[in-house]
Amino acid sequence: MKRDSRLSGVLHVLLHMAELDRPVTSEVLAKAMTTNPVVIRRIMAGLRDQGYVRSDKGHGGGWSLACDLSRVTLRDVYDALGRPSLLALGNRTESPGCLVEQAVNAALGQAFDEAETLLLSRLGDVTLAMLSADFHARLVARGGSHDLETVHAT
Repeated sequence: MKRDSRLSGVLHVLLHMAELDRPVTSEVLAKAMTTNPVVIRRIMAGLRDQGYVRSDKGHGGGWSLACDLSRVTLRDVYDALGRPSLLALGNRTESPGCLVEQAVNAALGQAFDEAETLLLSRLGDVTLAMLSADFHARLVARGGSHDLETVHAT
């Protein structure tokens, strides 16, 4: 089963955007994320609807941040993505009348619910500013500078 990495990808894009003092096109973001510009535009539209990014058309246009990084949590971004499934595991539902399946699903369902609650809580504790600070500490430790293309090359 393929993992859903949209949250990780969108956080990645947002942090790069935070480092730039200019709008970034969907094409540049897509190249950095090894995806199609249409995918970037679709994801960014949801973030724009929540007020986290804005888009400017025309020459020199593109996507830029429209929020304070200290006020946006990973949970906020997760919600803006439409709350994709957090867990790859799920209950079997082929025989809903089977008492064994019911017992197994009840136990697993409770564990899944508890895990999801904990994960959502943790996502709500981490802001984009905290991620940015971690990035900067890593950048200083490496002795490098930030550039969208060169960070991905190293």
